[in-house]
Amino acid sequence: MIGVFVTLRYEENFDEKTVQKIRKIAESARALFEGMPGLRSKAFTFNPKAHEATNFYVWDSEEAAKAFFTDELIERVTGLYGVRPSVNFVQIATLVDNHRQ
Repeated sequence: MIGVFVTLRYEENFDEKTVQKIRKIAESARALFEGMPGLRSKAFTFNPKAHEATNFYVWDSEEAAKAFFTDELIERVTGLYGVRPSVNFVQIATLVDNHRQ
């Protein structure tokens, strides 16, 4: 398994308008990720104190993750959020999922 942190750092004021924009993006994009092959989970997060939003993905394989994060996708994300993301791949030693049935 591989994890991917996509962090969007806002230099300017991170106000309620920014939070609402991030929530709207998350709700609109949710359906695109449900049932996506190779993707185990995705969390949309934001931290107003740090002036950033971070999306965290858990993928079955590094190949699936790297195939998803193309230059074109990064450009789309930049346009959507208004800031260029940093993308960091991490190895997942183990995953606890208490929501499984």
